[in-house]
Amino acid sequence: MSLIETLTPQQEALIPVYREKWRKIALSTEPINKDKVVAAVQATYHAIDYEPPKVIFQDSSYAACNWMVKRLSPQFIESYLYEPNSLGSLFPAHFFQEIARQLTQQLGKQAHAKLMNFFQYLVDDPFEHELVNDLLAQFSVQLNPQENDYLWWLEIQLNEGFKPESYIHWMTGFDFCISVLNIAYPHREWQVFQTLIQECGWIFAYDDICIVCDRPLQIRCDHQNRLHAEGEPAIQFIDGYSLYSYHGVTLPEKYGKIHPQQWQAQWLLTEQNAELRRVLIQGIGYAKICEELQAIEFDNWAEYTLLKIAADVDAEPIYLLKMICPSTGFIHALRVPPDMKSALEAICWVNWGIDPEEFLQQT
Repeated sequence: MSLIETLTPQQEALIPVYREKWRKIALSTEPINKDKVVAAVQATYHAIDYEPPKVIFQDSSYAACNWMVKRLSPQFIESYLYEPNSLGSLFPAHFFQEIARQLTQQLGKQAHAKLMNFFQYLVDDPFEHELVNDLLAQFSVQLNPQENDYLWWLEIQLNEGFKPESYIHWMTGFDFCISVLNIAYPHREWQVFQTLIQECGWIFAYDDICIVCDRPLQIRCDHQNRLHAEGEPAIQFIDGYSLYSYHGVTLPEKYGKIHPQQWQAQWLLTEQNAELRRVLIQGIGYAKICEELQAIEFDNWAEYTLLKIAADVDAEPIYLLKMICPSTGFIHALRVPPDMKSALEAICWVNWGIDPEEFLQQT
């Protein structure tokens, strides 16, 4: 059997196509089909030599966590508390090992290294981290101090559970190698695993029960595939559980449900979280902050004004260079370092050290 040593430009051009294919599958917002889910779960358990479990459906990841905390016995939780893995983490371990073994045997070193290097940059998981953190934050408030073991256990389950979006890059790679490079592969393992990703939402799998979450109704992202929505949830489930986010930063509902155009500069005076203050500054804009917080005028040069916001709204003083466009009259404000002593110095800093007077002379 001859090894595949290199990829043609035409083959490489198809990698983003397969990436987008699996991204759409893993981030689907179509409701799950319960019959297909049961069949996929049973096939998966059978493939790893386990008896088919009882499948329990939940409307969201929040509902699943709530069900586990309230319905599972302390004895059940204790039995899994110190387990390094749930069955959900064994699914990919089982399938990937066999598929990867066969692929490695058919790829030359150069082709293998190039594919691995490329697929490392395909990790595209826009919401797992944010959703897990939000769930843990919510349950840390709901659970009393005597239930700390539950929270610890819940964190393990959320991190070890099976999440289709975590495998976008792997599915891209395997599908590309199978479909484009025509590499021999274990048909049964590939069929079972891709069906699991195609049909299920998040899964919490154990010996005799398997909890399957429905998919979100909505997933909204910005052009960099970060969770993002303005005035509405970035993730929304059928049971009402939602997550608000601004360019990948999770927002509390009090900010997220309001469109950034209606955010108020006064909120900066009471917000203690530095990251949320940064997001508020970004969303509100320096021009509006200057107006609402009555910035102090330091210096002027032509249509430029150096301003300082007296209120304590950030980790260090906010100095702004206010600019009025001569043709449109629009006001822009750009943050500059707090050691600026004049508007001219601030303009030079903005212009990468070029003196605006020198520029005017040249033009």
